[in-house]
Amino acid sequence: MENIKISLFKGKKVRRILHKNEWWFSVLDVICVLTDSPQPKTYWAKMKERDKEMSQPFPFWEQLKMPAEVVK
Repeated sequence: MENIKISLFKGKKVRRILHKNEWWFSVLDVICVLTDSPQPKTYWAKMKERDKEMSQPFPFWEQLKMPAEVVK
């Protein structure tokens, strides 16, 4: 059974999910926390553009559905 949780890191939210008995974290949330980037998607895209190995899909990468942030 998969559990979806929100973690706090330096007061910011990082989405995570329990998958196959391991915690997986949202790359975009981690980028946002570590870089304070206002546009983590753009930051991630630029990283992949600069490092061609990072832009290639790897067989061990799995994409998991994460809940969107709830805006109040």
